[in-house]
Order: sequence, then structure tokens, then C-alpha cells
Amino acid sequence: MPITEMELQNLRHLIMEHETVSCKMSCYAQDASTPEFKQYFEKAARCADDTRQQLMTFLK
Repeated sequence: MPITEMELQNLRHLIMEHETVSCKMSCYAQDASTPEFKQYFEKAARCADDTRQQLMTFLK
């Protein structure tokens, strides 16, 4: 079943939000002062990117 225009807009918005979060978390990881913080931010970046990729599958 095809998605509606509103669903498509919402999906695009969610994808862009997760991309933004992934980028920010990666930047925070680079600036982290301790290995624990670096690991935390790297994991958060991967999680956001994984979710973004999963959301992208709805566009196919």
C-alpha cells in the first residue's frame, strides 16, 4: 500500500532528524574528553544512523 503525502513528509523529516543527530554525536565523540564519553557518543551516532537507514527502507 502506498504511503500518503503527509506520511512521506513525516518520514523525510524523521530521516533528516536522525541524520542530524548522527552527525552531532560524531562531532561530540571527536571532542570527548574521556574514552567513556567518546564511546557513548560513537554508539549514539551509530544508533541514529542505523535508525535512519531503517527509515530509508520505507521510501523504496
